[in-house]
Amino acid sequence: MMHQPVKPPVNPLDPTRRHFFRQGAAGIGIPALASMLARDGYAADPGTTGGLPGIPHFAPKAKRIIYLHQSGAPSQLETFDYKPTLDKLHGTELPGSIRMGQRITGMTSGQSAFPVVRSIFKFAQHGKSGAWVSELLPHTAKIVDDIAIVRTTNTDAINHDPAITFIQTGSQQPGRPSFGSWVSYGLGSENQNMPAFVVMIAQTSGINTDQPLFSRLWGNGFLPSKYQGVNFRASGDPVLYLSDPPGISKETRRRMLDGVAKLNHMNAETYGDPEIETRIAQYEMAYRMQTSVPELMDLSKEPQSTFDLYGPDARKPGTYAAHCLMARRMAERGVRFIQIYKRGWDQHGDLPRDIALQCQSVDQPSAALVQDLKQRGLLDDTLVIWGGEFGRTVYCQGKLMDGNYGRDHHPRCFSTWMAGGGIKPGLVYGETDDFSYNVVKDPVPVHDVQATVLKCLGIDHKRLTFKFQGRAFRLTDVAGEVVDGLLA
Repeated sequence: MMHQPVKPPVNPLDPTRRHFFRQGAAGIGIPALASMLARDGYAADPGTTGGLPGIPHFAPKAKRIIYLHQSGAPSQLETFDYKPTLDKLHGTELPGSIRMGQRITGMTSGQSAFPVVRSIFKFAQHGKSGAWVSELLPHTAKIVDDIAIVRTTNTDAINHDPAITFIQTGSQQPGRPSFGSWVSYGLGSENQNMPAFVVMIAQTSGINTDQPLFSRLWGNGFLPSKYQGVNFRASGDPVLYLSDPPGISKETRRRMLDGVAKLNHMNAETYGDPEIETRIAQYEMAYRMQTSVPELMDLSKEPQSTFDLYGPDARKPGTYAAHCLMARRMAERGVRFIQIYKRGWDQHGDLPRDIALQCQSVDQPSAALVQDLKQRGLLDDTLVIWGGEFGRTVYCQGKLMDGNYGRDHHPRCFSTWMAGGGIKPGLVYGETDDFSYNVVKDPVPVHDVQATVLKCLGIDHKRLTFKFQGRAFRLTDVAGEVVDGLLA
């Protein structure tokens, strides 16, 4: 019997043709050269690390994003979309000509009546724009000439999880990269000692239990994992395992990381797995963050006037006010995408009570953030976004009582606002009908919001793509148009 000669093992330093192309497809070798050059300051904007060659596509207005997501869907009828006609229609049946057979949730589909309910809160006009703002938002009312209020944002989703997933990732289905991941993938970071994408979750201020948030909302999806958001905790170490274990010195940790890095580099050269390179980068980032994060979290040098600006909760870790102050500090340090989630807006019942509590906790800090950025010269290149995943219905959910009511989910129109970073200030954009049920002028779908924000960052949303499973994906999927009317 003839024995086949034993083939010598492949030397990783002398790879076969198939091995070479496998490495190339994974981003090792020549295809990785652009990334290496960008990291070292070539083929990329000065002062940035990472990012894709050729991006930004054109001169950007904004360098960074602060996204204040109000999870649970604030009612536009109690905040920015004033409808005085409802005073006369209060308690009457919603006309079929307004609803037009549009779908509603299972929570109200069984109701025998859909009574129209006015807001019990007063509205007044503010600023040079004459924007109508609810009495629940007195601090926001003072900055209306610095923000653009969009009353015609609309979405395809009618329930929370797909709606939040849609507005955060561009798809109702889980698995796509988040907005922040796309931005950090395209533009890289301005500070090699801080993550490009940071997430903070604020405590709820309402009484009713709210729906959960999932880490996939700030996940990287099919992008390399180094682009996922880093969730900063409110207590203890902001990032888990950032501190050295007891008995481990900085020198010991440095030697350990160097040894692990050598082993990882050998594996990266052998297998061409980009996740190995990500692991190396994450270890190094964690080491640098041991110095940068404590300095970021140290508020001892902030003057009392800063805490007065953001409100009494600004010194309390985990509050929305504290997160807004921290967002300004991150913006100063070049964090590319800062995401704050504020839960507690899902007011199917007891809306007057709960929305008052929510507004009280977010109004002053949100306005303070815009004012603080402006007085520091940061608002011009920082784009701030405030809004939820959809709006609330004009009709009452459950029994309509004197001074108390609830509102169901409403995807057809809802109000958001944006400020800075190339957005036209002092603007009220779009019109809804007398019931705040349908858009009658200048609709702004979710994908249009995303396309417009990317335009402010100097990115053509159709050209920021990633090939996955044979298809070139993008944040705006196959839709999205830039809303030029919102741009300065």
